[in-house]
Amino acid sequence: MSSYMNPVLLSTFSAILGVFLIWIIFIFSRRDKRKYHPFGGTILHLLFHFNNIYDYLTDLTRKNLTFRIIYLDNTEIYTSDPANVEYFLKTNFANYGKGSFHHDILEGLLGDGIFTVDGERWRHQRKMSSYEFSTRNLKDFSSGVFKTNAAKLAKIVSEAESSNQIIEIQDLFMKGALDSVFKVVLGVDLDSMRGTDEGTQFSKAFGEASEMTCYRYVDMSWPVKKFLNIGSEATLKRCMKIVDAFVYKVIQSKTKQMNQPKDDLQVNRGDILSRFLEMNETDPKYLKDIILSFIIAGKDTTASTLSWFFYMMCKHPLVQGKIVKEVQEAANLKENSNIDEIAKSITEEALDKMQFLHAAFSETLRLYPAVPADGKMCFSDDTLPDGFSIKKGNLISYVPYAMGRMESLWGQDAEVFRPERWLDENGLFRHESSFKFTAFQAGPRMCLGKEFAYREMKIFSSVLLSAFLFELGDETKPVKYRTMLTLEIDGGLHLRARRRTI
Repeated sequence: MSSYMNPVLLSTFSAILGVFLIWIIFIFSRRDKRKYHPFGGTILHLLFHFNNIYDYLTDLTRKNLTFRIIYLDNTEIYTSDPANVEYFLKTNFANYGKGSFHHDILEGLLGDGIFTVDGERWRHQRKMSSYEFSTRNLKDFSSGVFKTNAAKLAKIVSEAESSNQIIEIQDLFMKGALDSVFKVVLGVDLDSMRGTDEGTQFSKAFGEASEMTCYRYVDMSWPVKKFLNIGSEATLKRCMKIVDAFVYKVIQSKTKQMNQPKDDLQVNRGDILSRFLEMNETDPKYLKDIILSFIIAGKDTTASTLSWFFYMMCKHPLVQGKIVKEVQEAANLKENSNIDEIAKSITEEALDKMQFLHAAFSETLRLYPAVPADGKMCFSDDTLPDGFSIKKGNLISYVPYAMGRMESLWGQDAEVFRPERWLDENGLFRHESSFKFTAFQAGPRMCLGKEFAYREMKIFSSVLLSAFLFELGDETKPVKYRTMLTLEIDGGLHLRARRRTI
């Protein structure tokens, strides 16, 4: 936080501005007879709590499931009420979208990709992407990619284990997921796990750009910084220059490949970019924006969830052991199977049998959702199911991070990691309403890659847990998140691996 603003000055300024905003709210509320949600704080409170913002929002949610945060020129409603969430994500979907507020903030990173646009531009990208994700070809192609990269990552862990080194596994997951999404989306072998310069530079730049984009949500001065090219906006611009240049180069290379004869066996046409080019989508800017949306959806979300999952495995060794037993039985693993044999054994049929593993990932996502908060803009005056009003132009966000911790939704053990809550009496996975378990959003904008993500995470974890037993490198070191668009572990996750004998 200190890298952005002096905490003492910020605290003083927050108090002064907070009193001013409360006074403004009081004056205007006397003139407006509509019923509005309880006051939770101001934009300055969010800025002051930036480093622990999702826990701060959770504390506010425990007081009121839905509340208001006041900005200088607007109001944002935060809700963890499933009825409200269902209303603006599905029932009255047309009245809520990204709008100019979210588009302007996210555009610097994601351009006009599917996560930043509304209307016809969103429908066009959604339709094309939905078709691609539903093809058997992509499912088979991606599963092969995941197995290859899971085995590659496991061999890196094996090297560290042999020399008794502690592994920073979140970084490996980020690289493994990046390699996977580049292969599946772009058809490119990035090989960042082995430390290629291009892959490392891209990953670092993309991560910094994501953090600076997230900071825009609490930094009212970002447009001025962008104009002057200073501070966080200068960092964002520098990072995006690296990111954009790399993606444009890949698009240009792939376009040249696609112009080669179709019987050229050197050209791989199984990736998503090739399919878009085959459908005559050739605008480089359009393709770049779509690709970056796929990358943030397929890299950061998957890698951060895998990291939190392995953190939970270390904190709950009995659960780790139970998952290993399930994987061994489902994949019919033989004694002393090597890494390649383990990866090969993780078939679709085996994955379908891993009900407890699926439950453990869902439980991880309940407590540590990859996207901890997500918001929309209201396009016309409305009344939510709870009876409170929302004005045209107001912002409204649901908070998966807070929702997963509400006793009113999950019971008195809401903050306990318990995968069994997802299983029925027969040990089969039991789905929850997507308006209660919001990790993959809900309604028409529900995540297209949900099953894609579960498959990738289950393959990576099956291979790693079958080969190694994992423990925290330092049990005393606190594990906290880094405030970004996705919920990463701040400083990484340092683990010690010990070879497992089947």
